[in-house]
Amino acid sequence: MKALPWLYLALLSLGYGMALSYGQLGWLALISVGLLLFAGYAVRQQEVPFARYLGHGLFVVMTLALAMHWLPGFYNGRAIDPQRFTDNAARFSMYLNQDKPLVGFWLLLVCPWVVARRSLRLTVYATALGLTLSAVLALGGAVLLGVIAWAPKWPDQAWLWVLNNLLLVTLVEEALFRGYIQGGLSRRFKHLPYGENLALLLASSLFALAHVGAGWTWVLLAGLAGVGYGLAYRFGGLGAAIATHFGLNVLHFGLFTYPMLAG
Repeated sequence: MKALPWLYLALLSLGYGMALSYGQLGWLALISVGLLLFAGYAVRQQEVPFARYLGHGLFVVMTLALAMHWLPGFYNGRAIDPQRFTDNAARFSMYLNQDKPLVGFWLLLVCPWVVARRSLRLTVYATALGLTLSAVLALGGAVLLGVIAWAPKWPDQAWLWVLNNLLLVTLVEEALFRGYIQGGLSRRFKHLPYGENLALLLASSLFALAHVGAGWTWVLLAGLAGVGYGLAYRFGGLGAAIATHFGLNVLHFGLFTYPMLAG
């Protein structure tokens, strides 16, 4: 049995504690926790394949429901009120979500293989490769498409944004899309000649579709960024994927229009 990734669990706990300080939890949130516990128990049933499939299926449904904030008992606090960080930017507000991080906890506790540990040297090299590629493709593409423009800044709320983005957004999303989906598909496709590449492309495509609410331009840009994150994960593990994703988000926030140019 793989050792639990305590560093990632500690970071996620820190972020969850920050979210709790801004919001409230209702008793109905125990329904979500209970369903996730049942899913985790089912996944652990090695002797009953059907139970494992049921557990993973329930987890996928819960992930969608938690990410879309459909489940009761979570009162996510607003940490940044609607405002423009630059004059030409669209308005931005930020909530500290208490539901979505449960996905990260489940993955790290039930499927610690999502971490895909690598040496520090490989992690650094993979991060440098992934961040360079994703910055050129995603940020460069966004500039060419007229979605963002050069706009260096560091507003007063920046550090709160940094903590939220690292602990409650990037860590959870990379554990799901790269660790669980790409890593799981890689294990499933390991007998195929290009199984690793197929897993990367499928995970990047799903990550892109998760941004469909922002429009097809963002679907394209997210897919391009996802290729960089996927390469970072493939060669450097979860740490490299998180660092790449977070690094790109910081570059976007600090150096370009955030979240996008006003329509």
